[in-house]
Amino acid sequence: MSLLQMRNCDVYYGKAKTLHDISLDVEEGEIVSLIGRNGAGKSTLIKAIIGLMGLERGERLFDGRDVTGLAPEALSRLGIAFVPENRRIFAALNVDENLRIATVMGRTGAWDLRRIYRLFPRLEERKDTPGDALSGGEQQMLAVGRGLLTNPRLLLLDEPTEGLAPLIVQDLVAAMAAINAEGVAILLVEQNLKVPLKLAQRQYVIDNGRIQWHGQTGELLENQEKIEALISL
Repeated sequence: MSLLQMRNCDVYYGKAKTLHDISLDVEEGEIVSLIGRNGAGKSTLIKAIIGLMGLERGERLFDGRDVTGLAPEALSRLGIAFVPENRRIFAALNVDENLRIATVMGRTGAWDLRRIYRLFPRLEERKDTPGDALSGGEQQMLAVGRGLLTNPRLLLLDEPTEGLAPLIVQDLVAAMAAINAEGVAILLVEQNLKVPLKLAQRQYVIDNGRIQWHGQTGELLENQEKIEALISL
């Protein structure tokens, strides 16, 4: 069953049309990737999904309900969590304080502080450390943990591995697989194929504000040369 559906969506930034007839869906418990180069339209589409940009045409549905007109906070209460590319952690607050903030307005559910610290032991080791003293990898773990504490049904991850060391990327890939194994659907936004090929069941490729290709991961491998050309800088 589709959890998220974007149907024939057009989005404008000012007078410029930035997304053209976009259709995308994420099933319950599925990992789907959205791949594209810088400026392809990934960020605009994510903003449209979470309600930060309005739709000029088309529909946004969540769990079969038309939520086209809902604001971001209402979508969050329904179970959509967003982990932005720049992480947006509170620099002056320590790890534990950053995480506890997410529990104030979050949905009730299985994800609590204890489970976050089990998923990311490094965060428990650093729980008294201010956000601005964390490494990039630790900040990304903190951002993901904060998203999970809202107990989402759908977790949107915007380029979670960008600029991180390979060993940290491995840890994050393992964490994403574990999160998904708990039934959380994931929409994974990336610039390259490396991580999506390890995790996602289906892939969407966006360029020039249009979905240029979508299909199963096995089909992507059969068309890899064409897709690499679409996402290369």
